[in-house]
Amino acid sequence: MKAVYVGIVLSVFVGVTVSGYAGGPSLKELNVSQPERDVLSGRVIFSTTCVRCHGIDGKGQGQMKFTPPVADLTSSAIQGKLDARLFKSVHDGKQNTAMGAWREAFTDDEIWDVLAYVRTLVPQQNDGMGSGLR
Repeated sequence: MKAVYVGIVLSVFVGVTVSGYAGGPSLKELNVSQPERDVLSGRVIFSTTCVRCHGIDGKGQGQMKFTPPVADLTSSAIQGKLDARLFKSVHDGKQNTAMGAWREAFTDDEIWDVLAYVRTLVPQQNDGMGSGLR
């Protein structure tokens, strides 16, 4: 029985490892195992850092003006993006825009917390269900 259990565990490990190298999704793209995000921590980071460009309400009307304009984080264009895509934009920055890379300033967990807060900036939908991390 022990040999069967070890064989199953080894098969699962090998399968997961191979799928990681076979062009499957990265671990950061798998939302199933993501821990609960701290929206309050994300709000603090947003209000001390992101607010300068994105504004207090996230609509891109902060103190600083840029060309091209800063993203409206409440828009359906932004809110409709997958979390992994938003994470990459914050982590690595966006070329030819004022959005710099924040990977040196914040940990991955802090960036995820900010994104959890950004998801709260969209108005509640009529069915009473708000956006959540996708």
